Amino acid sequence: MRKPFLLTLPLAAFLLACFALPLAWMFSLAVREAEVPRALPRTIAALQGWSAERPLPPAAFAALAADIVQARAQGTLADAARRLNYATNGVRSSLMRAARQAEGAGAPSRADPGADTGSPVFDAAFFAAIDPTLASPAFFAAVQQAAGPVSAFYLLAAVDLERDAHGGIVAAPAEERIYLEVLGRTLAISAAVTLACLLLGFPVAVLLTQVQGRAAAWLMALVMLPFWTSLLVRTAAWVVLLQREGLVNSLLLKLGLAAAPLELIYNRTGVLVAMTHVLLPFMILPVYAVLRDIPPNYLRAAASLGAPPPAAFFRVYLPLAAPGVAGGALMVFILALGYYITPALVGGGSDQMLSAFVARYTVETGNWGLAAALGLVLLVTTFVLYALAQRLSGGRALRVG
Repeated sequence: MRKPFLLTLPLAAFLLACFALPLAWMFSLAVREAEVPRALPRTIAALQGWSAERPLPPAAFAALAADIVQARAQGTLADAARRLNYATNGVRSSLMRAARQAEGAGAPSRADPGADTGSPVFDAAFFAAIDPTLASPAFFAAVQQAAGPVSAFYLLAAVDLERDAHGGIVAAPAEERIYLEVLGRTLAISAAVTLACLLLGFPVAVLLTQVQGRAAAWLMALVMLPFWTSLLVRTAAWVVLLQREGLVNSLLLKLGLAAAPLELIYNRTGVLVAMTHVLLPFMILPVYAVLRDIPPNYLRAAASLGAPPPAAFFRVYLPLAAPGVAGGALMVFILALGYYITPALVGGGSDQMLSAFVARYTVETGNWGLAAALGLVLLVTTFVLYALAQRLSGGRALRVG
């Protein structure tokens, strides 16, 4: 037992170093608060014990002036301003401008416990003249809520919630409530693709169990063909085929099945067609692995007992095929949840899935916290659906062969 266990150690170490730890670090960004505590320590200290119902302490403004000047000199202000801008829209540029004006007015630029941060010039009027938001309780409440070391800001935003100035959890403004809708769209597209793969893949899996020799080899090669081509190439090919002047529309027009070119691309139709093509093998192979082990004499026995073919199929064959169907459906559904290249290329603006937002926030906007929170929501949703599938299938999901 020890030798086989030792043989798995390199793989376990690789998965830990290259998968588990990076994933844990990424998800930790959904709850970590580092930017504001690093840039505004004196402001956070001045706000200790303050609540939105009470007047702002005068020392908070002087501390803010010293903090933003120091943070600008250290290069940490931009990250803190971006984090606060997520909670209070528009303060990023205002904070940078306030730092320049505070430095010009004589605020200290170094962390010095003995420095005079109580100069009367740095009061509410000073910041209100730059931007009234910087002198508002809402802004300082955002600073207080981002004081860390952890917070639920990104997790709440990922489910269209937020904290008000008093710390209570409320629904986000209507124009910002998009992520639950996107999650629902992601689940709906994934379910539709799974159903299409099942309807198309089950007959192919049955056919694979019936053919022999060279025909079986050729049919299996056709099933495996999508794996031999890049995902990007396959998706781009569907763009060529489904466009208004593409092969599909030309064929429909020549056969008289359509009076005008159909809109088959840059909409939900294109997304479903392209994703079904890509994921179809993941349905066929698990189902085939189960169907090939079903003895054919079971159906003959059912027929000999008087069962008509439909009854034999639904009462004998299909229950025996259930583990393969459950495993294939779960595999396709989970893979579909994480797709973003195909919807981005062949879908419209209303067809983008949650993973596309994760990619956008990591690559384009640098909002790693929200990207991590959305990824965590997607992962939790996947686990919940997996547990549900295991329960409904009697623990047989993904246990095929």
